[in-house]
This record gives sequence, structure tokens and C-alpha cells, in this order.
Amino acid sequence: MVIMGQCYYNETIGFFYNNSGKELSSHWRPKDVVVVALGLTVSVLVLLTNLLVIAAIASNRRFHQPIYYLLGNLAAADLFAGVAYLFLMFHTGPRTARLSLEGWFLRQGLLDTSLTASVATLLAIAVERHRSVMAVQLHSRLPRGRVVMLIVGVWVAALGLGLLPAHSWHCLCALDRCSRMAPLLSRSYLAVWALSSLLVFLLMVAVYTRIFFYVRRRVQRMAEHVSCHPRYRETTLSLVKTVVIILGAFVVCWTPGQVVLLLDGLGCESCNVLAVEKYFLLLAEANSLVNAAVYSCRDAEMRRTFRRLLCCACLRQSTRESVHHTSSAQGGASTRIMLPENGHPLMDSTL
Repeated sequence: MVIMGQCYYNETIGFFYNNSGKELSSHWRPKDVVVVALGLTVSVLVLLTNLLVIAAIASNRRFHQPIYYLLGNLAAADLFAGVAYLFLMFHTGPRTARLSLEGWFLRQGLLDTSLTASVATLLAIAVERHRSVMAVQLHSRLPRGRVVMLIVGVWVAALGLGLLPAHSWHCLCALDRCSRMAPLLSRSYLAVWALSSLLVFLLMVAVYTRIFFYVRRRVQRMAEHVSCHPRYRETTLSLVKTVVIILGAFVVCWTPGQVVLLLDGLGCESCNVLAVEKYFLLLAEANSLVNAAVYSCRDAEMRRTFRRLLCCACLRQSTRESVHHTSSAQGGASTRIMLPENGHPLMDSTL
């Protein structure tokens, strides 16, 4: 019998799942196999792509700028998200019932921390881009110490939000407040998480909208003095495309999951959130893969670094077959690319 106000620290996972009405399967169902197969695929891709981004930033001195430090932090957060989701895939389905309460909170905390760090870094990148564009610089001249403090702040916030449920923001002592999607968490936690992500999105929209209108006005003024050179029209279109991709990717990947989190957090009894939760969580995880493409692969210098790293890996593999071929290939791959001394922010593809 459930007694109001009593704490249930010694109960099993099954007890809380039964209390919330969430099914806890004892065998592998077809949908469990599908979710795990898709999850493992996405996790591996997330790990590989973000490792490549981190390696590129570390190996290329041209990337030792504040915006690339933030991109590196985004890749690190997404790499962490890949590890967290991989951990989830190995502790889901019938394996969930075998978890201890500490193990369940660890599984949930890893996800919450990594995804929070990723979202917070997206906002930090938007703010850095706004600062750079308004200062008419290709890259922000923020001191490295301030960038490090910003990155540390992102992780402190993420760790705080990820660790809170295990220590206080749970429902082990208030079963009537338990959510359905996460049966050990309080519904208020899910609502706050969803609303905070919505706030981040609105701030990103405001920042990028201000950047767009500022750049468009600047392009129009410059066009008056150069007889509307086609390059300025291309710049505006490129900017619009980049902004649409950034915000569109965020909306597509995050909105479905945030909606069901908010509905569950608000206690919507008629909403069948359990039917779609696993797929929407997978979609949110896929954003860690999309980030690498949107924020890194659209940068020409980053693409060149990717090709160099991948080619070097191929060349190292081929040294066992032909030393001469390797040395000549490495010599041919040495290309010096000069960047303009006063880069114009309109052409910065890392927006």
C-alpha cells in the first residue's frame, strides 16, 4: 500500500514503473529491438563525427579562436551525448528492470547533463556570433580566459541540472508527482527542462534575427556604393540559408521531444506520450549528429582539415605497403591556404 509522504528508497525500479503506469517489458519486443538498433547506429555516428571535429580543431592552428573553442565544446558535449545514449542503449528494454535506483539515476543524469550542455553551447555560439558580427570581425576577440569561463559555466549548469534529480528533484517521497516518461522524476523537473529548452530556442531566434537584419542593412548600404555587385546578394542568401538551417535543425530535432516532456510535466492524462517518447528522444540525440554538419562542415577550412585528417589516416595505413608512395602523397598534401587579414563577417560560414 502506498502511503502519502513516505519515502521509497528501498523499492525496485518495477515499483515506480507500475506506479506511473509505464510498461516494463520482461523480454525483447520488436519495437525495443528497432529502437536499440537505431540508437546504436546514431550513437556510433555521433561519436565518430564529433571526434573528427575535435581532432580537426586541435590539429589546425587556424581554429584556435573563441568561436572554434565553442565549436569544440559543442563537439565535446555531443560526444558526451553519444556516450550517454550508448549507455542507455545497453541498459534499456528488459535490462531496465535490473537497474538499481542509483543506476537508473546515473543513466538519466548522463543524458540530461550531455543534452543540456549541447543546448547551452548552441546559445553560447549564437551570442559569440552576435558579438563578432556587431564588432565587424570574422572571429570574436574575446579573451581566452573569458571563453574558458563561459565553457565552464555551461558545464556547471549542465551538471547541476543533470545531478539535481538524483539528490532532490525526484518523486521517491511523493509518488503522486511522478512523471510517466521518467517514473522516478518529478513532473515539475520535466516541465522546467522543456521550458528552459524553449527559452534557449527563443533567445537563439532573437539573436540570429538581429544578426540577419544587421547584416542585410550593411549589405544594402555597401551595395549602393558598388552598383549592387552580385556577391552581396549571394552573401545575404547564404546568411539566410545558414540561419534557416541552424534554427530549422533545432526545431526539427528538439520540438517533438520538448512537447511530450512538457505535456507529461503538466500532467496531461489523455496525452499518449509513452507511445512516442523513445523515438523523440532518438530524434533529440540525432541533433548531436546534425550539429557537426551545421556548425563544422559548412566551414570550408574545416572541410579541408577533415580531408587532411582522413587522408593522413589512409596514408598511415598504406605505409605498410609502400613507403615511397606515402612520402610523396604527404608532400603533395601540403597546401598553404592564406586567410584574409581583415575577414568580413558576412562570409563567415560558421555562423
